Amino acid sequence: MNPTPDTTAPIRFWRRGQLHTIDQPSRHLTLLEWLRDARGLDACGTKEGCAEGDCGACTVVLAELDGSTDAPALRYRAINSCIRFVWQIDGMALWTVEDLAQERLHPCQQAMLEHHGSQCGFCTPGFVMSLFGLYQRSHAAAGTPAVSREQALSALSGNLCRCTGYRPILEAAQAMMQAPRVEQPEAGIIAALQALRSASSDPRGACGDQVFRPRDEQALLALRAALPQAQIIAGATDVGLWVTKMQRRFEAVIDVTAVDELRQIRLNGADGQTAWLEIGAAVRLQDAFEALCAARPQLAAFAHRFAGLPVRQSGTLGGNIANGSPIGDSMPLLIALGARVRLSSAARGARELALEDLYLAYRKTALAPDEVLTQVLVPLPSPDEICRVYKLSKRFEDDISAVCLAINLSMDAGQRITRVRIGVGGMAATPMRARQCEAALLGQVFAEATVLAAAAVLEDEFTPLSDMRASARYRRLACGRLLQRFWREVNDPAGLHSLESLTLRPLPLDDEGARA
Repeated sequence: MNPTPDTTAPIRFWRRGQLHTIDQPSRHLTLLEWLRDARGLDACGTKEGCAEGDCGACTVVLAELDGSTDAPALRYRAINSCIRFVWQIDGMALWTVEDLAQERLHPCQQAMLEHHGSQCGFCTPGFVMSLFGLYQRSHAAAGTPAVSREQALSALSGNLCRCTGYRPILEAAQAMMQAPRVEQPEAGIIAALQALRSASSDPRGACGDQVFRPRDEQALLALRAALPQAQIIAGATDVGLWVTKMQRRFEAVIDVTAVDELRQIRLNGADGQTAWLEIGAAVRLQDAFEALCAARPQLAAFAHRFAGLPVRQSGTLGGNIANGSPIGDSMPLLIALGARVRLSSAARGARELALEDLYLAYRKTALAPDEVLTQVLVPLPSPDEICRVYKLSKRFEDDISAVCLAINLSMDAGQRITRVRIGVGGMAATPMRARQCEAALLGQVFAEATVLAAAAVLEDEFTPLSDMRASARYRRLACGRLLQRFWREVNDPAGLHSLESLTLRPLPLDDEGARA
């Protein structure tokens, strides 16, 4: 396969009832930059706040064909345009804030107006677009459309400006569903996107200056073998920051999010004890967490705290894993669950590794230059499994962990621990498995004395760094306390929230005299 084609297909997308074309976009051009440029759409309602996907001022809504349903349907997602490259909207439908008000304000705009949800106005377009995404998803759901306060909070979790406070915006989110419905021309959009998909004949998806969006795994692996120096991109929630904040440039990029095999979630081996969930590496984080929570509902609260909704709707599980960040939230959980990853090569086929064995050093993995992480294999829970995961961060949501601890164990009838896996994040240069702590627990009765001894082992097992999120001392002590919290939750869930019920020793002071 020749990695450098003589011609490349233009980027084509739907907006306002027609198809738009972008010829030869730069591989480093973000969607936000193109939107605000007069040579693009000149859509300046979309704002740049942080340029790192954190504030939500740049929120737009994309829709693509939903391959998980038998009948053609659209899947709406609110995303951060500041860290989405413009060529990544190929084959999709796009809405910006300018597209909503036609003869009158859209219900989400009218509700923001009536409930005084806007003040200076800079952040308002982002809020409106997040509400529009929620509006479309709510109307697509079965039954009478309505939005709860919890659904509104989740949808707005990526919009951090609150100059008007939370209440007016949440009230607007709930009130917008009471207005007469504003229909989108979905049949026409679906037909247009289906035509775009059928018209794409190059399996490499060459669509710009050394930009490739392969459509099947064979083409992906062939491209990777031919272009080992190319930057693999999925949701770009991290790579986008490398471009906008660090000014990094790439010789070529390969986007995996159009590869059909990498977008699927399957259940395998369900007739035996080796049943597992197979999650494609290009599955969006939101969809991946929904699949994980379907098997383990207790993970739902943790999944909600993974970034904000626009990041979860852009980022992928495989990208989060392959990125190898020591504070990536999915890895400690998946390590505790016993997850494996499948690494695929055009020349050597596929191999599997335990997730904890993927990481060799800071931001360094066992991936060979011609390999791609293609699937994540997660065992289904056993009947006797006890699983919890904890995250400590400065903000409740849309924030990176200072410490993440995931615990998965089983006990016999005498409460003797027969199996245990512990994953930790923020404690070393890579996500780690706490093998010494596991050894201190395995075969022991699950009693307070056992857990206190294991917590002391856990505190000394790693040598974390001090940074802006937490000191090394805090991380060690907090990790031990979270293990003790796990014991308390399992044995005395009713008394967990009463400080008087906790008999564990208090946190000592750190070097500055503050409570660690």
